[in-house]
Amino acid sequence: MMLIEQTTVPGAALPLAQFKAQLRLGTGFAGEENQDAYLETLLRAAIAAVEARTGKALIARSFSYELHCWRQSDRQGLPVAPVRAVTEIRVVDRNGSAVAVPPARYRLVTDTHAPQLRGTGGTMPGIPFEGRVRIDFEAGFGPDWEAVPEDLGHAVLLLAAHYYENRVEQPTGKGAMPFGVVALTDRWRPLRLTAGGPR
Repeated sequence: MMLIEQTTVPGAALPLAQFKAQLRLGTGFAGEENQDAYLETLLRAAIAAVEARTGKALIARSFSYELHCWRQSDRQGLPVAPVRAVTEIRVVDRNGSAVAVPPARYRLVTDTHAPQLRGTGGTMPGIPFEGRVRIDFEAGFGPDWEAVPEDLGHAVLLLAAHYYENRVEQPTGKGAMPFGVVALTDRWRPLRLTAGGPR
């Protein structure tokens, strides 16, 4: 299995102004553009960490998910939530030839934690021997920061501020995620009912 992020979070969607306000940074000073670039890097790192912890894409973007077999014959869990749409599914044979799966052959079952694809005929489309399937989909709460749930957005700002205040590498054992971030993200973590990857 392989998850590929096809598009990145656009810079305009980052809460740079909120982050600067939280840090109580002044504006209009020389070198502010360089500072902004650094703050943007911290925000992207914090977003990535919160997304990894929760399994949620905060800002909408495109993903591709490749696998060599279905987890279950009639359904396949997707590794990121919330999924907004499945744009295409392609079955690829061992020689690299791809065939698009008709949308009538599957449907998206939306879920806060565990979105799924289900085969409309009772089974998922067949994957050829030594072949694979590629699922292209859009995931995220929305196109901009306003769509991000307030608690997750605050967790990102807290974590980015933590990175800002601890720019020098910390001693071993002191690099754990701050308690406030853990508390804000815990309810968004997926509940694993089965061992392994997405259900």
